[in-house]
Amino acid sequence: MNFVFLFAAILCEVVATTALKAAEGFTRLWPSVIVVTGYGLAFFFLSLTLRTIPVGIAYALWSGIGIVLIAAAGWVVYRQTLDLPALIGIGLILSGVVVIQTLSRTAGH
Repeated sequence: MNFVFLFAAILCEVVATTALKAAEGFTRLWPSVIVVTGYGLAFFFLSLTLRTIPVGIAYALWSGIGIVLIAAAGWVVYRQTLDLPALIGIGLILSGVVVIQTLSRTAGH
């Protein structure tokens, strides 16, 4: 169940961060509501994750997967393109997540 909470935290954070641009400095009501609610839920689910997964591992997975998904959301929602170095960097982040999940004994498997 701990990885379900972590995945929920990641999704909430991605939705909130994607809405942050649309909130335009918190001048637009509904995107701002999505931002505040999304981040609140993200931290709630992350706190549940920390019951069983070490904080360093949980945060590494949360931020790493979040970076990849937010970059994808920026591309789809806002048409923000990424150049080759950015794609390589994101690939390296994703590789780090895979290493943690497959090889680390501290990941709470």
